[in-house]
Amino acid sequence: MASSELPPSKKKSSPTTISSLGEDLLCEVFLRLPSLPTLVRAALTCPAFLRAVRSSPKFRRRFRDLHPAPFLGVFLDIYDPGMPAFAPIRRLSDPDHAAAVRGADVFLTRVPDLEAEEEGGAEDEGEGEGEDVDENIGWSMTECRDGYVVLINRTFGRIIKRVAVYDPLTRGLHLLPAPPGEPEESEVEFHVVTSDEDRRSLRVVCVCKEESGKVRVGVFSPDSREWHISPTGARLQLQDDDSGTLVNGYVYWASVSEAAIHLLNTATLQFSRMDLPRRMQRVGLKVGETSYGKLCLACASELTLDVWVRRADDNGVDKWTFELLDDIDKLRLQFVDHYPRATTEEELKEVCPISNSDSSYPYVMAWPPVLVGNKVNSLG
Repeated sequence: MASSELPPSKKKSSPTTISSLGEDLLCEVFLRLPSLPTLVRAALTCPAFLRAVRSSPKFRRRFRDLHPAPFLGVFLDIYDPGMPAFAPIRRLSDPDHAAAVRGADVFLTRVPDLEAEEEGGAEDEGEGEGEDVDENIGWSMTECRDGYVVLINRTFGRIIKRVAVYDPLTRGLHLLPAPPGEPEESEVEFHVVTSDEDRRSLRVVCVCKEESGKVRVGVFSPDSREWHISPTGARLQLQDDDSGTLVNGYVYWASVSEAAIHLLNTATLQFSRMDLPRRMQRVGLKVGETSYGKLCLACASELTLDVWVRRADDNGVDKWTFELLDDIDKLRLQFVDHYPRATTEEELKEVCPISNSDSSYPYVMAWPPVLVGNKVNSLG
């Protein structure tokens, strides 16, 4: 007679879902996302996803290496003095990119209208009409980097009254007083130096170039909220209208007359110099940064762009190399209305991010602070 006992039932295994994955596996999945805006949307889906991203500096470094920061648009300082206009990059097939553009305060609405405030005060005091050298003429943009825009507020006498450092994505605003001791006949440039891990940890470096050739440097301290002027300056042959380029904590200026590059260490506030490449053309020379964070020099000659990149050789010694896109030495460009157009988008990215001209400042999405769990000091 057959036994009536039933065979032991097999336990049903529960299906594996993404919510059951550990943080290491989650990070591996997130590395395969196409862009930073998509990562932001995914990380904010639930606390577990956000915790995985925020708790791993290694993951954040790997993601930045694999996915260049997205180019959101260009600020056009065409109303100087006045708030700049913004021209967005439209990618209709990428809803996450479009959401990042829509979410940023590209009209800089939180930057106060100091001109209107002063006009109201003047009416209350019964001041007469007429142009005054101390009268405010509005904001002008001077830099856009690492997600921050820098604006200065000048008078008709070209005296700086206030400095604004603004993050359109987080709407974080830092209003700084004018650096002390600025001569009237001088050119001033500002650079926002951020931490590689968390850009909320920042310092503002001011470089004042006087007509005599003397260069002075000041740093705005996040602790005392005051400007600290370096007691030691330098005498350099820098062009007044040529702003320096910040690359990996150093500000670089190309001096054609000296066939050299002057550089400022923003940590020590010490100046030094390096030689230009021997075969580098000097007309129209610009200093830039490659998409992978290396110092580069670019020089346009007719319809050709020559680029030199500063990188370490096999012995670890930094040298100038003349190579692009797997040993392609020259990139053919078409110049239309002062804007270079590369043969392909990949070639343009390989050269360096678009640098600011007299009136245009590219806006690149920086790593959002919400994806960083570290506690840091900041100006805010």
